[in-house]
Formats: sequence, structure tokens, C-alpha cells
Amino acid sequence: MLTYWLKRPELLLPTFHGLLSCSCLRQIARAQECSPQTVLLHANRLGRHCQLFHEQLRPKDGITESVAMDGFFSFEYSQFHPTSYNVLVGRKSYFLHGFTVTELRRSGTMTKAQHVYRKENEARLGKPDPRGTEKDCAELLCIVAPKPQSLVLHTDEHRDYPRAIARATHLDVTHRTISSRAARTPANPIFSVNLNDMLTRHTGANHKRETIAFPKRRQMAIWRMAVFMVWRNYMKWASERRHRDTPAMRLGLTDHLLKPREVLTTRLFPTRVRLPERWSEYYWGKVKSREIPNGREHALKYAA
Repeated sequence: MLTYWLKRPELLLPTFHGLLSCSCLRQIARAQECSPQTVLLHANRLGRHCQLFHEQLRPKDGITESVAMDGFFSFEYSQFHPTSYNVLVGRKSYFLHGFTVTELRRSGTMTKAQHVYRKENEARLGKPDPRGTEKDCAELLCIVAPKPQSLVLHTDEHRDYPRAIARATHLDVTHRTISSRAARTPANPIFSVNLNDMLTRHTGANHKRETIAFPKRRQMAIWRMAVFMVWRNYMKWASERRHRDTPAMRLGLTDHLLKPREVLTTRLFPTRVRLPERWSEYYWGKVKSREIPNGREHALKYAA
């Protein structure tokens, strides 16, 4: 059972639902009459479990459909530390194949005071890698399509994407670009990834516009994104108007819409479900935040 070593095992399912219902940790804790720290620990465990669950079921022999890739923008700690969640989504299936997370430098319109603060901040903490998006998108392609194959990839006109594709030398990629100003309708070739971005903001309190529930460390947001990924792929209908199939059913990975207890009943072990190196870093909580460099990692003695 996933509730191993938990003092309050009855909180696991309400926490799972709360994370996907746009509730922040304190709201979930208030409803369940427990500490926000307790909810945080449950949420982190759910995120790690969902990483392993997705790794068990996702396609391992390559991608059989055209896909869309885009960056979902958020931030950690403050808006001076923006992040991009690079996501790869099937155009027809809507299946979220995976994601990587890139630390970005704040850009856009800023006041003089904000420019000064950014300069001081970077002198104190350093700057993110300017090639971070390029490298992380290339790594995402290598994770979800590890073997040589042909791939039709749709993106917007971000200049880092062609360089990322060039890094994935084992893939024969047909790259098609779409203007980010194009109408975000189902006729848009990257509609599936736009829809994924909308659902991410709709379900997660930590990614709402002007929210006070923003993540303090992107490691915590990574685990919550893993929960969203499993829910979107295996537990939510691809279309809310026509309850026919889930993204996973469209790819033949499951034969029915999974219920929460089906996802959470069986305990999964990282020693038995081997994660790609980058996702393994996410699992063990090794992503460092500049403002909180000594954040807690996942290093339990009695259970993984």
C-alpha cells in the first residue's frame, strides 16, 4: 500500500483530490484538520509515486504519433526566478509524454528598481544557464524517444527548439512551427499542448495567475506536476463532452478510465521501476533552488 509508514493514511486520498482541485496546502490542511506540513509530505509522496506510475505505463519503444512541445511558464520563490516546464504532448491522443523543468532569467518589462534588484540578485546567487531551455528540451526528446526514429514535432517559433532538436542526433525530426499569435482553437496544430497548459493552471493553485500559493522551491512543483500528469493521462477523459476514452486509452496503454484507488493502491519501488537519470533526480528531490539551496531531499532510511 502507498500508505506505508504514514501516521495519517486517511489523508492521502483527500490530499490527492485537493491537489487537483486548485486547493493550496493550507486549504487542504484546514479541511482535513491537520498541519500544512503533513499535507506537504503527503503531496510529495504522491508526486514520487506518480512518477513511478507513469514510468511503468508510458510508451518505451518510441512515439507513434505526431507531438507538440511547448514551455509552460511559472516561477519559484518570487517572480525574479521564473521557470519553464517543457512538456511534450501527443497531438491526437493528448497524452502528456513527459516534462523537464528549466530555470530561467527574469526578462520582459521591468522598472529601474527591478533592474537594480535583478542585478544584485544575480551577483549574489548567479545566473541561470542561458542554454537551459535548449538542453532540457533536447533531454526531454531523448527521454521520451530514446531509440532512433522519425518524429513529427510541432512547436511555436521559440529559437531554442531547432537547437534542441539538433542535439537529439538519433532522431529524424520533421519540425513544423506555428506562430504563438495563432488562434488557440482545436484547429491549431499545437492545440493539445495549449490545452495541457490551460488544465495545469486550472487545476493547480501553485500556477494560478497572481497567486499567493506559488511554489517556494521548484522541486515541490515538479512533484505536483507529476500528480497532474498521471491524472491527465490515466484518470481524466480526453474530452469532457464525449466520455469515450482517456489519453492513455487512445494509445492502448489502459482499457478503462482509472480511479484514484487503482492508481494509489500498489506501492511502487524506485529500485524496480527504473527512471531516466533526469527524472530520477526529480524523484530524489535533488533539484536545487537558488534562494533555498539547502532544501530537503528525499533520503529516507526505512522506505523509498
